[in-house]
Amino acid sequence: MTVDALTSNVKIRSRGRPRAFDMDAALDAALRVFSERGYHAASISELTEAMGLASGSVYKAFKDKRGIFLAAFKRYRQLGRGRLEAKIAAAKTGREKVFQMVMYYAELSHGEAGLKGCLVVGGANDLSLLDGEAAEHVAAAFSADEKLMADLIRIGQADGTIPSTVDADATALTFLCLTKGLRVIGRTGRGEKEMMAAAEAAMRLVT
Repeated sequence: MTVDALTSNVKIRSRGRPRAFDMDAALDAALRVFSERGYHAASISELTEAMGLASGSVYKAFKDKRGIFLAAFKRYRQLGRGRLEAKIAAAKTGREKVFQMVMYYAELSHGEAGLKGCLVVGGANDLSLLDGEAAEHVAAAFSADEKLMADLIRIGQADGTIPSTVDADATALTFLCLTKGLRVIGRTGRGEKEMMAAAEAAMRLVT
């Protein structure tokens, strides 16, 4: 069952009577647990407590821990993508848009946010090797970020702020590896200055 189907079923069941909990708030709480503990270490009891729900409500809405993770993963991507696109939209040139995308990940890779890590990267490590559907969601997330970066590089080439000699596809893949790597390194407690320096250095790829 897909995440869309899962959340759709929850909505259908709730039409006859008001849902007893705020779905977004519950998923936000689950996100915190998964980010801090990882998929395998997070227990159903920890998730239900964090979500403020009775176990019966959790099982009825999500079926199991896997269902919670998939629904939380979808919300995580939606929220993150919205914030990223807002930063990109505010930049004027293609090169500035690329820089904003790199900085977005650098800013999430230090301090409290850095220690929590990335649910996409964590999902790739924790669940995707054992669950085909989860693997598809993780792969789609990576592909979407890679495509967005390639599109931004081409915008920069069109407006003259990025050299036409830059291989957009190969460079986009390199940026994907760099930005996801930042999220992994961020869990080791690196500081803001270090991560900002790494972001600046990465921009040499489009110079």
